[in-house]
Amino acid sequence: MEDIESIASMGRPLLQRRNSLTNVLQSLLDALIVLSIFVSLMMVMVGAISYHHVLFALIMMVAMAAVYDYFGIYRRNAGFLSKIIQLCKAWIISLMISLSLVYLLQVLQYISRDFLVAFAVAGFVGQLLSHLLLRIVQKSRTEKAKVNAIIVGSDDFAKYLQKRINTNPWVRERVVGLLSSSASSSSLGCLGDLSQLLTVVDEHKIRSVYLALPFEEAGQMKGIYEQLQDSNVDVHWVPNIHALKLINQSVKEFAGFPVITLSETPLIGTHELKKAVVDKVLATIALIVFSPLILGTALVIKLTSEGPVFFKQPRTGWDGKEFLIWKFRSMYVHEVDVDKLQQATKGDPRITPVGRFIRRTSIDELPQLINVLIGNMSMVGPRPHAVQHNKEYSEQISAYLCRHRIKPGITGLAQVRGYRGETEELELMSKRVESDMEYINNWSITLDIIILFKTVFTLFGGRAY
Repeated sequence: MEDIESIASMGRPLLQRRNSLTNVLQSLLDALIVLSIFVSLMMVMVGAISYHHVLFALIMMVAMAAVYDYFGIYRRNAGFLSKIIQLCKAWIISLMISLSLVYLLQVLQYISRDFLVAFAVAGFVGQLLSHLLLRIVQKSRTEKAKVNAIIVGSDDFAKYLQKRINTNPWVRERVVGLLSSSASSSSLGCLGDLSQLLTVVDEHKIRSVYLALPFEEAGQMKGIYEQLQDSNVDVHWVPNIHALKLINQSVKEFAGFPVITLSETPLIGTHELKKAVVDKVLATIALIVFSPLILGTALVIKLTSEGPVFFKQPRTGWDGKEFLIWKFRSMYVHEVDVDKLQQATKGDPRITPVGRFIRRTSIDELPQLINVLIGNMSMVGPRPHAVQHNKEYSEQISAYLCRHRIKPGITGLAQVRGYRGETEELELMSKRVESDMEYINNWSITLDIIILFKTVFTLFGGRAY
């Protein structure tokens, strides 16, 4: 235990940001270009060095440093088109932040609109040209400095990793082949098996070894690493975690050890607070806006059929906790089989005439704004299913219950894709679950807003009975 604690307490962090010389040079070049353009425009269009312009330039430099780091402009090697789009986003956001700050400081009125437009266009074009030029230089330099590498592993994942490395012009390694982890498969296009590891490393002048073993063969890792310790090669472990159904996966450090998170709710830290604030603000606004419709619907339901205005039912929510969902009652009061829940179907005789209309227009969902204010639902998220449905579908669909790793919503990604209403076929429910998983893995406030916007165009979907 003492040895483990001493290793864990070492000052050097395991998760390091390693910027290449090219990326550092690119960031300095961008800053120099932007400042040069700014000064040149100031001398030409203003005629002198202005305090207000200098303040704006300083704020712009700080904003660029923060925003460019957030977008990973100098850390992510993507295609040039993707790089242009990311650079454009980061540049525009940096400008907006800077202009907002100089406006609050009451400096913006001293900077002309023509100057700002010229600076915005020239600054972006200048950076774009520098990225293109440095990209060409880097690509040429990397091609000439390639070193040989091998991958230990022979399954589809190992072959995929080989393809990705060899088709990436920015990676300094060239994979010359695979080394099988077992003698039985060494003839399947591999350089050999593990018994020939050191021979292959020596003959092919290998400088990097990637360990891409299947989970069931991970026990060989220690032996392979110990064999390579005296070979002066870089050793990289690439676990195929994507062989599992992942939920908001991440890599972090805890107590001095690397932690690969395979399943985690995205609502952690400030994310939970941000979603809660947005939910409550939007729910409050929606209740005020739709209050005449809510009151009118409640009155019509009360006057046209016997029974309560609201229908409450146990549903499964965040982290599997049960809650009561609120809806407008759309059916006649009837006996319910607690052991079997029947979904509403087309032409269902249990549905009242008013209920048919409010279900088709999704008006019956409006009381769920109360659930959002209470905190057991969100504006956007996987639709909460009845407890009986969860028991039924969890036995038929893999990772079905993983959809509870985030708050359920009034609408969701599955609903805007048309997977709403009755799920008479298992395939439809599977597609709904796939969409829910995609939402969890890609959650953001921006995605929530996009889904809410798209929901408006799906309110009258034909699958809402």
